[in-house]
Amino acid sequence: MTNITVYKQNDIFTGFKVSGHTGYEDAGKDIVCAGISALTINFINSVEEFMDDRFVVNTNEEDGMIDFKFEEKPSKESQVLLDSLVFGLENLAKDYKEFISLEFREV
Repeated sequence: MTNITVYKQNDIFTGFKVSGHTGYEDAGKDIVCAGISALTINFINSVEEFMDDRFVVNTNEEDGMIDFKFEEKPSKESQVLLDSLVFGLENLAKDYKEFISLEFREV
């Protein structure tokens, strides 16, 4: 199962942590894992390429872990990107609830 925690502060998303493997299918054929990866990696790449917000990201490929946090309150543009990421993850979690756990944590 993939566990996703979305960090929020005063109703503003500030980051997320994704960990674990979904177990939906064998590696290389797992469409659920691929969906999560595409959403999260595209988000990180977009913030890095198009925004000036500073962030910290830690990864561990073996554990399937990505931990992303803005260092300060995100810009409105980065917040829209993060809102979009959360929207996509919520939809995946709804469709594949036996493979994805999604929670929100105040930080």
